[in-house]
Amino acid sequence: MRRIHLPPFISLTLLLAAGISPAAEEAIDPKRMANTVVLDETGVQNLGIETTMVEEADFEVSIFALGRIEAIPANRAAVSSRIEGRILELSATLGDSVEKDAPIAKIESRQPGDPPPTITLSAPIGGLVTRSDARLGDPVDPNSPLLEIIDLGEVYAVARVPEHQAGKMQPGTVAHIRVSALPDEAFDGELLRFGTEANRESGTLDAVFRLPNPSGKLRPGMRAEFSVVLDYREGVMAVPREALQGSPADRFVYVADFDLENAYVKSPVVVGQQNDQMVEIVSGLFPADEVVTSGAYSLAFAGKGSVSLKEALDAAHGHEHNADGSEMTAAQKAARDAEMGGGDHGHGHGSSTLTYFFMASTGVLLALLILQSFKNRRPAEAEPLNS
Repeated sequence: MRRIHLPPFISLTLLLAAGISPAAEEAIDPKRMANTVVLDETGVQNLGIETTMVEEADFEVSIFALGRIEAIPANRAAVSSRIEGRILELSATLGDSVEKDAPIAKIESRQPGDPPPTITLSAPIGGLVTRSDARLGDPVDPNSPLLEIIDLGEVYAVARVPEHQAGKMQPGTVAHIRVSALPDEAFDGELLRFGTEANRESGTLDAVFRLPNPSGKLRPGMRAEFSVVLDYREGVMAVPREALQGSPADRFVYVADFDLENAYVKSPVVVGQQNDQMVEIVSGLFPADEVVTSGAYSLAFAGKGSVSLKEALDAAHGHEHNADGSEMTAAQKAARDAEMGGGDHGHGHGSSTLTYFFMASTGVLLALLILQSFKNRRPAEAEPLNS
């Protein structure tokens, strides 16, 4: 049996008449549709949506701990008098910064004399006056210091580390330290030693880090947060911690749709190690994906969003789509217009007339094609009879 080959223009006409577009878009995966949230501009602003690009980078495996800033004991000094007397002059008080050997106070001796002999007290070290019990005219006792000065050029940052984690640390281990009183600054400290004994109630051990403090902003007693680095790996795909949503058994992130504006797809992920800022992604994402960071938690409760997926596809592609995300064909548009009862008379009537014209034209072309095919076959069938 001879196979009939249709000319390209006839094939295209038949496809159009059947309501099939040769470049029709496939329907969107139902699972993707169910997990897509589409917002308008107002919704994006109200939820505070922000995204960041996924990329491979260096990753620090770390543990988190709390602690406080403490003064180094060797950097404390007291100002006191060797003789009894009273304070005649006072050049420094609580909160003042003083230089080494700067005059601090003048003391009038109780020894007889006219005038009585005086001595000047100088700062034994440079630093901050952190305690002062001195006032003009106060009596002076050699056994009672007048001032305390602390050199804050370096301080200790003492972290309370869980006992089972302390064994993974050794002198020289680095910690990234953030102080609540200075939220816009970060400090790096180096582990010097551990405390002499563990806290039985909390199950923690003090880890003492030396921390440079050239600006003097760090003060004893400040609360600190520690990210103690235990390991370092290169080329790890990770996202900010705020991007990760769900329970430990069902982790997911929201990824900005590559095609639709303000559309975000809920994407399951498998996570690896974490630190205080980042989470390793083992699978579920690709480099250059845009994941939602700020506003990710709110998206989980946004339902389908403020815009339908059909509306978003129509706006993005410039033509109409079905509810499943596929492109709406001419036949589907005609059927829709018919169901609407010609609500838009001019457009609906014109669309239906065009569809019927294509169908009629196709029928005529198909009949002519079949007739021509039979004419071509008759001579071929008669040849065996003449031989």
